Parts: sequence; C-alpha cells; structure tokens
Amino acid sequence: MTKKTLLALALASACAMAPAFAQDAGAVAPEAATGYAEKSGWAAKSFMVAAANPHAVEAGYKMLRQGGTAIDAAVAAQMVLTLVEPQSSGIGGGAFLMYFDGKKLQAYDGRETAPAAATEALFQNPDGSPVSRVTGVVGGRSVGAPGVLRMLEMAQRQHGKLPWKTLFAPAIALAENGFAVSPRLYRLLNGEQHLRRDPAANAYFYHDGKPWPGGHILKNPDLARTLRAIAKGGADAFYKGEMADAIARKVATHPDNPGLLTAADLGAYRAQLREPVCSDYRAYRVCGMPPPSSGGIAIAQMLGILASRDMAALAPVDGVLGTEAIHVFSEAGRLAFADRNRYVADTDFVPLPKGGIDALIDKAYLARRAGMIGEKSLGLAPAGMPFATEVAWGSDNAIETPSTSHVVVFDAKGAGLSMTTSIEDAFGSRQMVGGFILNNQLTDFSFDSRDANGPVANRVQAGKRPRSAMSPTIVFDRASGKPILAVGSAGGPTIINYVAKALVGTLDWGLNMQQAISLPNFGSRNGPTELETGRFSPAQQDALKARGHQLRSYEMNSGSQGAQRILIHGQPWWFGGADPRREGVGKGD
Repeated sequence: MTKKTLLALALASACAMAPAFAQDAGAVAPEAATGYAEKSGWAAKSFMVAAANPHAVEAGYKMLRQGGTAIDAAVAAQMVLTLVEPQSSGIGGGAFLMYFDGKKLQAYDGRETAPAAATEALFQNPDGSPVSRVTGVVGGRSVGAPGVLRMLEMAQRQHGKLPWKTLFAPAIALAENGFAVSPRLYRLLNGEQHLRRDPAANAYFYHDGKPWPGGHILKNPDLARTLRAIAKGGADAFYKGEMADAIARKVATHPDNPGLLTAADLGAYRAQLREPVCSDYRAYRVCGMPPPSSGGIAIAQMLGILASRDMAALAPVDGVLGTEAIHVFSEAGRLAFADRNRYVADTDFVPLPKGGIDALIDKAYLARRAGMIGEKSLGLAPAGMPFATEVAWGSDNAIETPSTSHVVVFDAKGAGLSMTTSIEDAFGSRQMVGGFILNNQLTDFSFDSRDANGPVANRVQAGKRPRSAMSPTIVFDRASGKPILAVGSAGGPTIINYVAKALVGTLDWGLNMQQAISLPNFGSRNGPTELETGRFSPAQQDALKARGHQLRSYEMNSGSQGAQRILIHGQPWWFGGADPRREGVGKGD
C-alpha cells in the first residue's frame, strides 16, 4: 500500500480513530495575510518534521535521514528559516523549546533579555507617556540580546547526535546558491514601510525601490559567512568578538532611534532550562512553557476551565462551529487572559500570586473561574484571586505583535520537540546585520511601568525577559506516558487561542491535526470576541451578538504546525499538519 493511500485512509478515518490512538499512546495579525491554501496533512511511519517553509522542512528532513535527532533537525530548520522567512524568526531573535528525549521532558528558554542599561522608562516619553508604536518598534531601542543560538546549542549538546557544523550545511548552501522568493515574502516586502530605510536591508530585499518579485533567486552571502563562523566556532562566534561588536554597533548607530544593547550584553546572555507547566486534561497530560512565556499557564487555565464542559458534544459539524462552542471557548480565553495580563511576567524578577504556577492552574480555582461562564458573555473579565493572593499588579499594555514561526519534530528514536521562534514584529526592528534581521522583542514589555493598582509585572527591567505568548506544547497519554502530539503557532498573543483551538480540536473533537489547525480561528483576549474574516456566517455572528459578544473580524493569520500519533491498520504513524494560511508543510519517512 502506498503512502498516498495510507494518508487518504488516515484522513478519512481520523475521527473514528481518535479513541484508538489515544489508548495507543496515550490586535492585529503581526504578518499580513497572504492567502489560504487547503492542505490535507502528511503521514510518515518513522519520523516527521513540520515547519513554516518547505526549505526548512527539507533541511530538517535531511538531518533525520542521516540519523540525526529531533534537535538536530530543529537546528537545521531554524538556520534555513533565518534565510527564507526573515520576517518571522532567525538567529537575531529568541525562542522557546519543549523537548522530550523519550524519557524526560525539558523546557528551554531562549527568550531575549533587556540590556543592562535599560530602565522602566525605555518606552516612555519624558512626561512618562508611552512612545508611539513606530518609535517602539523601528530602530535600536527595541532590540534585546538574541537567545536562539545559545538555546539551540545548549539543547543540541545534550540531545544532538550529528556534528554541530553538519546542521548548518543546508542553510549555508541555500544562502550561497540562492532561493526563489516566495509569493508570500514578496507580498510582505511590498507592504513593508520601514525596512527600506535600513541600507543593508534595502540593498538585499529591494531593487530600484521595489522588492524582488516572486521567483527571483535571492542570494545572501553575508548570512552564509555568518553561519560558517557559527558552524565552526559555535554560538560564541555570535555572542563574542566581531559579530557581537557588529550587532551592538548597528543598534547604537540607528540614525533616529538608537538602542542600548552592547557587546557586553550579548556576551553575558545565557539560555535557561526551566520546569515545564503540565496539567491533566481528560485522558491527557498537556505540557507547555513556564514564564517568561505566558502560554503554558494560559492554555492550562483554558483547558482547566473547559474541563467541566462536555466539549465533545460541541464538536463542529462539517467544519462549522456552533454558537455554544464559540461562546464557551471565547469565555475561557477571556478569563485566562485576565489573569495573564495582570500576573504573568519573568518570574526571575517578579513573583506570581501566592502559590505560584500551581495556584493559577489549581483545579478548584479554575472550577470557580469556570462557574463565571453563563449564557451571556462576560465582556471584560476580572483577574482572579488565586489563594487570596497578596500581590497587586497594574495592567499591562505591551504591543505584542510577534512575527513568529513554529517547528515540530519527532525522530525515529521516539524523541520529539515543539519550538516557537520569533523576532517579534514582521521584520523585527527593521535592522539587518550579518545577513539576518535583529529582533524588536523588547516591545513585549509593557510600555507603562505602573498604574493605580501598582507596578506592572511585565515592566522593563535590566536583564529581564519580556513576557511572551509563545506556546510550544507537547501532549502525553496519561496512562502510557507516551507523547501523542506536539503543536504550536505563530500569531502574537493570539497564539494562545490558536494552540488551544488545536488541542480542543484533536483531544475533544476527534479531528486530525490538519483538520484542527484548519478550523476557523476565533477566541477572545479579554476584549472583543475575535473571528477570522470570511469564516463565520452572518447567522453565527448574530447568535453571538445576541449573547452579548462584541465582535471583531480580521485576518487571523496564524502559523500553526503540529504532528500527532495515529493508528493506520493498527500500526502507529505520525501525522503532520501545517497552517493553510502560510507556506508550511510536513515531511517524513
């Protein structure tokens, strides 16, 4: 039987097989919408890699074919993403990685850090008012010390098998020989207003003031040189010496908006190994990132709130979501975001409420929160008071529009990972050095440092990591302890809703990973109920309005990737899904 036939069987029987594989294994969109293309998913017997660009998937696939581990594949994929998806992620940004080596789950924190000279006033005018969005985003002010390479090096030293330099070969070759500009990259460049102001970026991405058209072969010799140095010298080649000096100089010499990042800040950067946030949901163990990501806590809260509901009874019919499903899911998000926006930040600097993460995801606390969901929308939900917390924080107003990417890998030895990687806004700070784009992640800090309720937990502080919504997630079967799926997404703070939607879709509604990702995007961040443009009928919208929902429709341009364990004729296979709203694919053997 061919792989194509097996894939068709997997798609046709996904809903019926859901119980079987469970028992077997246990704001505005940050990037402009560039189309929607239906995808059917990918099946593979031994290993699977899914990422946001086919070139990156091919690089990861090559590492797996050579006997590499999941982390080997992820390093190779990330280096290629730096080249072919410069608007979303790269070595000039940060990432969070959930890694399961077959026995132990680890959470790697590669989030950027604020410069040592940064203060609470970083994004404030002399009178204390917040600076404009453009002032915050464009230029050196928003650049934090990148964390991707330190994090990947740490994880690869612990779990990699192939030589470090081997992992860079696909990206170096592609940078030297060139890749075809995709229609998506062309459209994003064409709509970009600030990138042309950077001489290096203008010379690379544009010709006679216009972006290179789709299909143009774009070569990046500067990035090839940078990657060769890192392949030979490790992450130190980036964080120390010539490259660190070049990054610091670029940030400090921006003509309109210089920043504070120094070579010393880069040299001092360290990735962190943290304890995953895990909670039980029905027959599953769902694990995500702890602070400074808010994703693990928020998703655990949403699922904990939904646990009291019969979500299976609210499954979509022929892909159409019912009013009750949209209502309940959106209200759960509203409650989780209320806590997130009040309490969650870098816990190396600010405490969570009394009891910490456990208090925020406590079943009794979430049951009380779930009891607040009625027939009518809450509108603006209040933050909860877990265990009579004594911490009083102000409200956050970070910009939070990360331009982000996601990678999922399962290797032939049973290891798997979920990695979300970002440079923040589309094309980051719009500064290019060494062939890559520098992040603007510091805008994930609150621009206000305090309000009437007290200091803002997510305010700027020297050396602090800005709060993130990135939500790389791995789900295990509680009975067997085996991983059954990994998923994550791009999309700024809406990442939390995108990932939660995929989890409810697979775990409650029996959809396969591709079907769950392809569902219309919806949810609430404790503001309007947000609906993906063109995916909800007038009747659905009228029914929600009748229940008190204020609606906002826009292009909810998620970038989700995922892979799950399914059974085909009683045999376990990997089934990968990629977001139809972007260029991603899956591939495996």
